[in-house]
Amino acid sequence: MPTWSGILQELVELKERGDKHAYDVVRRKYLTALYEYTDREVILYASKCTQPAPNVSPNLVSIIDEDLQALMEVIHGLSGPKLDLILHSPGGSLEAAEAFVVYLRSKFGDIRVIIPHLAMSAATMIACAGDVLLMGKHSFLGPVDPQLMIETPLGQRMVPAQAILDQFRRAQAECEDPSKLGAWLPMLGQYGPDLLVQCENASSMSAELVQSWLARYMFRDAPDASKRAESIAQWLSTHEYFRSHARHIPRRELEEHGLKVMHLEDDGELQDLSLSVFHATTHTFDGTTAVKIVENHRGKAFIKSAQVQRVVVQPPEGGSPPPAPPWPPAEPA
Repeated sequence: MPTWSGILQELVELKERGDKHAYDVVRRKYLTALYEYTDREVILYASKCTQPAPNVSPNLVSIIDEDLQALMEVIHGLSGPKLDLILHSPGGSLEAAEAFVVYLRSKFGDIRVIIPHLAMSAATMIACAGDVLLMGKHSFLGPVDPQLMIETPLGQRMVPAQAILDQFRRAQAECEDPSKLGAWLPMLGQYGPDLLVQCENASSMSAELVQSWLARYMFRDAPDASKRAESIAQWLSTHEYFRSHARHIPRRELEEHGLKVMHLEDDGELQDLSLSVFHATTHTFDGTTAVKIVENHRGKAFIKSAQVQRVVVQPPEGGSPPPAPPWPPAEPA
């Protein structure tokens, strides 16, 4: 298997020979090879979420409504019904994740979700809409308890909805003592009047979507599908258990709670090709301004850069996938 350093050496050699499209050429080579090995359509959805990017807005790497356009672009021309979705994302909007799943499942009846590293929050929700998860020892999902963007005197903060609800309950209990009001009022004053309702609705929505998707897809042939789906959805959405929205959940723990997980190591060729795609993708993020890539094995891609460019690449009729226009060099951190 080409390791991270092996893919880097491949890129270096291509660039030394003057190939201005090296990142796209290498990444697409392994996407195509994965398709040829599995005979399943392949879509890569990855964002620059595990590499230092201090000048990149969270919205550029998160799951947002614009991703539906990206999916439409890369699904066009794919016949299905089997799909391997390579997913690497920090999460994002609940509503955008729901639209993502609804559209994806309308096009494919058999979806395997390959997690090369991380699929967190709303990306975990998307993973739960697959028929099975393909994970290595290095792969993780995350809790699905939602976070809300809160405006504070110190700027915007992402705060777990359940943490806000817990804080209000604690404030109610402690403020029965009038001497403690002074400590609580500055904190509570920064929250809008509808925040508690938003938190309750978001928490309910995330658990309900996960439960619905698990029952409908992953456990559709199980006699106790509803019960299993409810148990897993409640566990994944329990902030009190995980204590951190960024908690990494390994495949062993996911299996213990009943999720269907295939081990990437059980198929060496599949693992090699999946991780080669992932390594080539992270090198693209390091060496260019790209921060999100949605791409299929035929070379059609929707790529967003830190400069908010969107590049759509169309392969020629009956020909090989063309390289994308060369990316400008990444700005120094």
